[in-house]
Amino acid sequence: MPSLLERDAHIDRLDHLLAECLGRAGRVALVDGPLGSGKSELLRVFAARAAERGVLVVGAGCSAQERDLPFGIADRIARSPGWPAGHAERLAALAAPAVLADPAESAGGTALNGTALNGTGAAGDPVGPPSPALLRACRDLTTALLAASADTPVLLCVEDIGHADDASLHFLRHLVRHLPQSRVLLVLTDGSTPWPARRRLHAELLRHPHAHRLALAPLSRAGALRLVTEGLGEEDARHRGPGLVDVAGGNPLLLHALVEEHLDRADEPEPRYGPALLSCLHRAGPGVLRVVQAQAVLGEEAPAEDVARLLGERESADAVARIRATLTAAGLLDGEGRLRTAAARAAVLEDLAPHERTELRLRAAQLAHETGSPAAEVARHLVEAGRAPAPWAVAALTEAAEHALLDHRHRTAVACLRLAHKEAAEENDRAVLRHRLAQAEWQLNPSAAARHLVPLTAAVRAGHLGLAEALVLVRYLLWHGRGEEALAVLDLLRARTGPASPAETGALRDVETWLAYTHPGLARGRRVPALPADLRHAVAPDVDPQLRAAAALAGALTRGRAAEAVDHAQQVLRDAHLHGRTAWAEEAALLALRVLLQAGRADTAAVWSQRLLDTAARREVPTATALYSAAHAEAALRLGEPTTAAEHSRAALTHLSPTAWGIAVGLPLGTLIIAESRTGEHRSAAKHLTHAVGEAMFQSLYGLHYLFARGEHYLATRHGHAALADFLSCGELLRTWGLDGAGVVPWRTQAADAWLRLDNRDRAWRLIHEQLSRADADLPHNRGPALRLLAAAGPAGRRGPLLTEAVDLTEASGDRYEQVRVLTDLSRAHQGAGNKRRARLLLRQALHVANMCALKPLAQELLSVSADLGESGPAADEAREPGGVGALTESERRVASLAVLGYTNREIAGRLYVTASTVEQHLTRVYRKLGVRRRKDLPADLWANLRKTG
Repeated sequence: MPSLLERDAHIDRLDHLLAECLGRAGRVALVDGPLGSGKSELLRVFAARAAERGVLVVGAGCSAQERDLPFGIADRIARSPGWPAGHAERLAALAAPAVLADPAESAGGTALNGTALNGTGAAGDPVGPPSPALLRACRDLTTALLAASADTPVLLCVEDIGHADDASLHFLRHLVRHLPQSRVLLVLTDGSTPWPARRRLHAELLRHPHAHRLALAPLSRAGALRLVTEGLGEEDARHRGPGLVDVAGGNPLLLHALVEEHLDRADEPEPRYGPALLSCLHRAGPGVLRVVQAQAVLGEEAPAEDVARLLGERESADAVARIRATLTAAGLLDGEGRLRTAAARAAVLEDLAPHERTELRLRAAQLAHETGSPAAEVARHLVEAGRAPAPWAVAALTEAAEHALLDHRHRTAVACLRLAHKEAAEENDRAVLRHRLAQAEWQLNPSAAARHLVPLTAAVRAGHLGLAEALVLVRYLLWHGRGEEALAVLDLLRARTGPASPAETGALRDVETWLAYTHPGLARGRRVPALPADLRHAVAPDVDPQLRAAAALAGALTRGRAAEAVDHAQQVLRDAHLHGRTAWAEEAALLALRVLLQAGRADTAAVWSQRLLDTAARREVPTATALYSAAHAEAALRLGEPTTAAEHSRAALTHLSPTAWGIAVGLPLGTLIIAESRTGEHRSAAKHLTHAVGEAMFQSLYGLHYLFARGEHYLATRHGHAALADFLSCGELLRTWGLDGAGVVPWRTQAADAWLRLDNRDRAWRLIHEQLSRADADLPHNRGPALRLLAAAGPAGRRGPLLTEAVDLTEASGDRYEQVRVLTDLSRAHQGAGNKRRARLLLRQALHVANMCALKPLAQELLSVSADLGESGPAADEAREPGGVGALTESERRVASLAVLGYTNREIAGRLYVTASTVEQHLTRVYRKLGVRRRKDLPADLWANLRKTG
């Protein structure tokens, strides 16, 4: 590493002054520059050059710790080794502090006791005139020093004169006045003396014609990069150099420290800026470091007045501003007077002792409160302190938490509420704060909120919480499978709520309605009295209105009237962003998505769930993100997209661990099991079935979804009896709960499928007819699978019409999984009827969709059927494409996609509203572009454009 960079002009000037000194023209040079600008290094290099020329080098460094030692610097100069033998003893004797003793004039005040930031009593600003004893000592020592230099030229180096004791400063002033015609070059360095003391000191030293000032500036960017390169080597500096230079601000001392830190910890990706900065700040003295620490506590934009107030009476706003300016000039602060990195701020604060940091934070909070700062600013200091002893502190923390929740900064809210709860004195206040804390923690991790359930339940019993808080507690208890405790709370609320409080009774009925759909195993026979018609819509002022929305949607689902509630569901979803912080908002949104699914609007549910998911992810709310990921996964599964469903189910189980999901884990787990079963990942699906789920889950719809998914897995792995048992158990649960008409899961259809695989057509036929006689049987997503199974269970002659209708229904529902199954069965039906051409077309469509959706088991089944039909496979078809499908125009693609499905020219013309001749011309061009001769050779992936044709 080079000794000096960008200091050649300064060395040249010092060499010139030394040359004059050797010619008996003594000189004084004051080397001034910001902290860490390289003054000591410059002095070291020049001293070595002077020694090589036969000059006696005498050095002394000033220290803040020795400022109260009278004549300390003078004594150190006089006792320096190297003085000629005839002069050493005399110099030592004259510099002894005892020579200053003058009892007759001891009251004159000859020494300075420290340096304050505001300049009072600072170095260079004596509190009184020098005593006669001090004047005699300065004169005698100067005479002796100049006499010693008569034979040997002397370079006298004194560093950091801002820390010199007052008596030594008097000696240096006296020496400067007598330097001409001597062989002494006095070089002083300064940079630590605060203004205005520095200005006075420098003015006095430099007013002589033989005095010169050398100002050092921070390194240029090119110089800083060169320093880093020579320290780290070119290869390392190429990658790390710019980053080091950016944070160092051209300060050589800081750059050296950063390079050394990097060499010691080369495996760390980022430079350790904090320790290097602290090393520089400690050299600047405690007053400077205190100002930087106070600024780090208050924030980078804090005015100097606030920093001074935080530090107390010791500092003034002017002193703080001067220190900032000094550090900015040194490059330790940026151009705005701020620390350059967050790591620097953290390091500065970590350098405080814990009790000092706490005390500083509490004083900062008090200052912010007194100046009317926002509650968030006050709370920030209190949270960092970990204490809130002031009487106003709990209110400030609570207000800050509410603002943080509005801004979706849940972690900040949790920190504020934890401290507020710890410091609150009244039991009622503590209960309410604990409830708010549980709500905030719930959004981050329901497992963290679980620790509050017991004390919150006790608070409800003691009457410290209101109805709204108690109802939210019921939801949390149910989530964690603590159904009996939830029911006990509801019983207590029922007992307290009477006819005189219709709004509270209405809120309880809303919870009962929600409970009857989501946790029906706990809801039977537990009802509050009915309200008169004119009071049914009364709303309790403190109860979340989203509870009313959730109850209305749950009621529609319970009665099997999802189709009638679609508009209401979409309104709830449109307004979801307005209710992001309310406890029942997610429940209402999830029930709205359930309404869309039950009404056969899976595509709409997928759009809405993705929007909700994006919003929750952007706001960084893990619980909501997990819930909407699970909801989107279920919508994707309904659309026959198992890979998407599996991806979002896994994401849901990542955002929240299975334990944090509570009994609701049955929702993402069930979707994941079905999705992986459909994509052929049976081993992974079986592994998920080993996850421990409590019995409490099976008293809720989450358990029903899990049970249904397990049946699907058993069916996919050819365990027909086990699958049948699970599907029939689903039916038994729904009948017991009174939800068989709600259409929660199509257990009859799946049980019929299991009976068919067990070769029991009669029982399958009865279940299918039961399914087709239900109120919601006409919905495409219900009727399509039922007709497919009815065709399989009935005579061969009826299969064609039933499956043809099923194709249209599955296309309308958008369920690609069911489309593949229906197309496969229809292909087999045509094959059995001897129509191999039509069978091949349908088979190719099915195989294309199966491959597109990664339905591996179905694709394998289709390949075996393809061999029976003599198909060469899609790969062989596409190999004959010289230009590929991409060469077709949009109209040609539409015509070709319908031709792949087996439509005649006349049928295609009717669907596209063109003439049959136009269709024939389009097909001729398609054949030519794709290099095929007939329809059966068209590539199967043309069918993907069918939905665009209408």
